[in-house]
Parts: sequence; structure tokens; C-alpha cells
Amino acid sequence: MTQAELAEAFRARHRQKPVLLLPNAWDGASARLFVAAGFDAIATTSGGLAWALGYPDGEVAPWDEVVAATRRIVRAAGLAVTADIEAGYAETPEQLGRHVAEIIGTGVVGINLEDGRHATPPLRTLEDAAARIAAARAAARQAGVSIVINARCDVYFYMAQQHDDAWRLAETVKRCNAYVAAGADCVYPFGVRDAKIIGELAAAIDAPVNVTGRAGMGDAASLERLGVARITIASAPTLVAMSAVKALADDLRATGRFDGLAASLKHPDAQALFAAKG
Repeated sequence: MTQAELAEAFRARHRQKPVLLLPNAWDGASARLFVAAGFDAIATTSGGLAWALGYPDGEVAPWDEVVAATRRIVRAAGLAVTADIEAGYAETPEQLGRHVAEIIGTGVVGINLEDGRHATPPLRTLEDAAARIAAARAAARQAGVSIVINARCDVYFYMAQQHDDAWRLAETVKRCNAYVAAGADCVYPFGVRDAKIIGELAAAIDAPVNVTGRAGMGDAASLERLGVARITIASAPTLVAMSAVKALADDLRATGRFDGLAASLKHPDAQALFAAKG
């Protein structure tokens, strides 16, 4: 399929069963591993990608490096990839539109776009956030690729202490529905783990809802029963991989022994993983 056709198929997948479960890759190797496991679409993780490039998360990595890394992930995956571009590395809707056009140029079929900001106050106004989504949609239309815009709403992430549960729920619903009206296809109330709240949000928002799968939560099927359409796992797989390498590094430095170098995946397996791409 063309990129445009792949984007339309990816959009349709958000309204089909079973729930769309997207693992988050941070480089070509992780992308190929997820594809080999049988996933038919993947997402990127802003944190994992930034760490792999040698920078902290939070729009610190240079934008051109993020674009290049995303292009490598798309090439390695060979299927639908949606990119986490945080707040778009842009202060204005105009700059955001340019960056969305550039990330579409990597071959992605979707983006995450946050209404949070790395500044004070941490949340953009609803009007500003909606204008940025509209700019992203306009850029996609101009590029001829109707990407899936997943509008991340950071009310629960940033406002856990400032307001009560009723306010957070109402504000999240209001923002998410406004983002859909502005051009978003899916909404992502970030930081929500409580099953009751997830169900209330899914019922009140007129669009597919994305949540983050975390250790200790119910499985994908239980989230689907709550009305969730899409599940991502954010930077968790990168942290799992980093934890394994840290344990290896600590043991190797402390003991000088090589027992920790035993691996279930061998060099020929890794070679075959990438040879299978063709």
C-alpha cells in the first residue's frame, strides 16, 4: 500500500476489534523485534528514542536527529508506524505544521501530539492546543497523507494535585472532544490508570481512546471491555531493555565474569531478523 493507503487502514483499525495494541520502538532493532513478534503496527517512544540518541526526554534531542531516527524505524519496520513527536518541537502552529510535514516525510502514518508543554504553566490553553491540532491536520492534508492524529491530553499528568477528580474528568472530556473537532482522530488521556475513570472517559469522549498499558493494570482485553480502542506502552520497553543492560554492566564491572553474556538471541538470529525485512 502507499503511505496514504496505509494511513487510512491504520485509522480504520482504531474502530475494529480486537483493541489496537501498539508496542513502542526506539530504534531499528526494537522495531524489527516487535514486527517479528507479530504486531502489524507500532509506535515510537519519545523517551526511548531520545535516550538512544544520547539525550534526555522532553524535546531536548535536535529535531533533525529525531526525524532521521524516525525514518530508520519506519524503514526497519516496513509497516504502519505512528510517531510520538511530543508537542511537535514547535512553539507556534505555523512551526508545528512544518514539523508535521517533515515527520510525514519519514513515512509515518500517525503522530502523537501533546497539549502539555515543557514550561510554566504546564498545560496549553484549550484554544492554543486545538489550533495546533488544526495546523497538524492542515499540514497532513497538504502532504496528501491523512495521518492519524492522536491528541494527548495531559490534564491527569500535570494536574494531579491542583484539582479534584470531578474537575480533571470534566476538563479532560472537554479538551478531548474539542481536539476531535479540531482534527484529531484519537485522544490520549495520559496518566490515567484507574479502570473506573478510564471507562467514564471512553463513554464520554466521541472518538477512539488511547491509554497507556502499565505493569499492574488489567490486560488488553479488560481495557477493551472498558471501551478503550488503542493501547500503547510508552517508554516501558526501553526501560526494560535498559534495566537488563544495567544489570549486565553492574555484574561485569563487579565480578569480571562473563556469565551474564549468555543470550537466547544469537548472532545468526539477529542477522535473520533483518534479512527477513526484504
